[in-house]
Amino acid sequence: MSTQTTPTTSTSTIAVFAATGSQGRAVTDALLARGAQVRALVRDTTSEKAKALASKGVELAQVDVHNADTLATALEGVAAFWFMTTPPGGMQDADTAGETAQGIALADAAAAARVPHIVFNSVGGAERDSHVPHFDSKRLVEQHLASLGVNVTVIRPVFFMDNFHWFAPTAEDGELVLRLPLPDGISLQMIAVRDIGTIAALAILDPSAVPAQIEIAGDELTGSEIASAFATRTGLPARYESLPISTMDGQDDMQAMFRWFAETPAYQADLGAVRRLAPEAQTFAAWLDSVNYTPAP
Repeated sequence: MSTQTTPTTSTSTIAVFAATGSQGRAVTDALLARGAQVRALVRDTTSEKAKALASKGVELAQVDVHNADTLATALEGVAAFWFMTTPPGGMQDADTAGETAQGIALADAAAAARVPHIVFNSVGGAERDSHVPHFDSKRLVEQHLASLGVNVTVIRPVFFMDNFHWFAPTAEDGELVLRLPLPDGISLQMIAVRDIGTIAALAILDPSAVPAQIEIAGDELTGSEIASAFATRTGLPARYESLPISTMDGQDDMQAMFRWFAETPAYQADLGAVRRLAPEAQTFAAWLDSVNYTPAP
């Protein structure tokens, strides 16, 4: 994989796929904050989320990932293209073949449009044979991009801090109890979605500042340390309980991911290197404050 070294000018248009999603929105916001012009590639330009982007001055382009003509039109004349992939239908269905097909279609469209620079958001550990289905599907997209001979930067985020909106502790008899299928004592690297957007925007606007492939994290904590951060934020006592991996039976993809967390070195981001790129990258405690976390009643 190669990457261009010429900075993208603020008058250039940057294409962002799935700009109404959490990562795409973070990238868009970071680009807008730096004065860039953004063209959002979305399925529905009439959705409330798309209208919210338009109100910020974002150009909207309706695309169908299965229709190459719509992608060609949307990518015409752009200076750079950011995209990510997710299994169609969401993580419950884990259509990883569909995810790979989506990524290949987007990569091929960018190559055909001769986009000068592509930034692909993959996942931490994708290149290390994790055998986690939704990691492997992204690795196949990485490999396809490499085969095209295009200028590409691959950003590999680790576990999202924002996932703790769903993995949040429960309040039990005045105490917060955090439960995950992860042995205590094993650190989990995490990153705020906001910071993924910051680093992606830097890679787009100043490609020479970011390695052609980089794993990114903002913090690294054990289960007990995560629980402690919740306690500090809320003022309530908190503890961590490790669940057996069997609690995720029937959720094969997620189960494989948590098994990978526990049985291998798992994520391997260099936190110091990440903070040199993004000095304001959030710790988990800072993220809890930034989202004004309060425990559910």
